[in-house]
Amino acid sequence: MRAARGGERKRVEEGGPKPKLVFFDRLLVTPVHLRHQLPHEVLAELFEVDRSTVSEAIRQLRPLLGARGFAVPDRPGLRLKTLEDVFAYAEAEGVEMRFDGAETQVRRPQAGRPGRREFASGKRRQNTIKTTTFRDGQGRMLLSGVVRPGRMHDQTAVRTEGIAEQFRNRPGVKAQVDSGYAGLAKEFPGQVSAPPKKPKDEACDGDKYAWLETRRRQSSALICVEHTNAELRQWTPLRRFTGRRDAYAETHLAIAGMISDRSARRPTVGGRAPNSSSSST
Repeated sequence: MRAARGGERKRVEEGGPKPKLVFFDRLLVTPVHLRHQLPHEVLAELFEVDRSTVSEAIRQLRPLLGARGFAVPDRPGLRLKTLEDVFAYAEAEGVEMRFDGAETQVRRPQAGRPGRREFASGKRRQNTIKTTTFRDGQGRMLLSGVVRPGRMHDQTAVRTEGIAEQFRNRPGVKAQVDSGYAGLAKEFPGQVSAPPKKPKDEACDGDKYAWLETRRRQSSALICVEHTNAELRQWTPLRRFTGRRDAYAETHLAIAGMISDRSARRPTVGGRAPNSSSSST
């Protein structure tokens, strides 16, 4: 056919089959799928179209949602998309960040497939994908991504994904982390604050009390991290992802970007978010 036509097929502008879902319905079906992870067949029945039509709509809009980036508190129209953007914002605004890793269960790779153990998490004893989420002192999301297999430790991701390099390039940026990033706190003691090591059994009571008090203050400061993780877990795909693993990063960015739109509108009360201040009293 190509030879008979003398080249590739030429289609008139806006030619070809028309989509069975109008754009508004496509905008509706994609967030519904991301929120509840409903099968495409179920959504097709609800919208009275073929399953392939729903799949096509999700494939088209999901990357657009993921490419939007993350909303910035008190900066309408400004969005953060990379680690460099987040660290530049934190340095310019004097924001002390909190960041932590999270895991989402995924399907187990088939037997005999290369790299099958790559997703086996030693912590959860499941096949998972890990991500890192960055927040400000109010618990508002600045970035969520740095997607990696579940077998990779948080400290390894610090090296491979460029987090340590960003602290090295921007010495004015500070952050609070949990004990999983103790190595980062040791490398950047003036920038990264992590919980202290537990004193030995033979330590005096004063050292043990000081350690408990420091841990309590650290836990109070990092409670906003748990609130943000809970927000992510409200979306079904981020509790257990049943789709293809190579689509998880795109799905995670799309969901986290929409969550950031809501979290960026939270008011600041006394320099801290309302839920953080109430938890520390």
